[in-house]
Amino acid sequence: RTVLVQVLNPSSGNQRALVTPTTVFDAGMATRLPLHILLVEDNAVNQKVALRMLERLGYRADVAGNGEEAIQALQRQTFDVVLMDVQMPVLDGVSATRRIRAEFSAKEQPYIIAMTAHAMENDEQEFRAAGMDDYVTKPVVGETLVAALERAHTASVV
Repeated sequence: RTVLVQVLNPSSGNQRALVTPTTVFDAGMATRLPLHILLVEDNAVNQKVALRMLERLGYRADVAGNGEEAIQALQRQTFDVVLMDVQMPVLDGVSATRRIRAEFSAKEQPYIIAMTAHAMENDEQEFRAAGMDDYVTKPVVGETLVAALERAHTASVV
């Protein structure tokens, strides 16, 4: 609860450092590193937290509630980055990533960042084997998100 309060309301007065310090949240990041982002997350609270973190970096993201909705969104428009929850109903993040890699042209391929509570080494290998480019563990902290978005931007300009 404390983390959620701090992310959604940074002026909440709670001084415990459970979230990365606000200095990590550079509101000009989106101007310096422009990215069109799709957030794929089935949990409403996690959606709000992630969207708020992205807003604090200057980004606005589209949202999909599961892997099937993510594929539909990618059919409508191109995204630079997909923040993909791994465990979701309908179509999980790993299966959705496999479909995206198989069904979309090279030009339409987004940089896919897994978001997961799974932090085991074999999990990372599974994500990469499915076609995910990167991963961040939940709960996502600012420094980790910033670093992943920086890597995504670097990959998109190469």
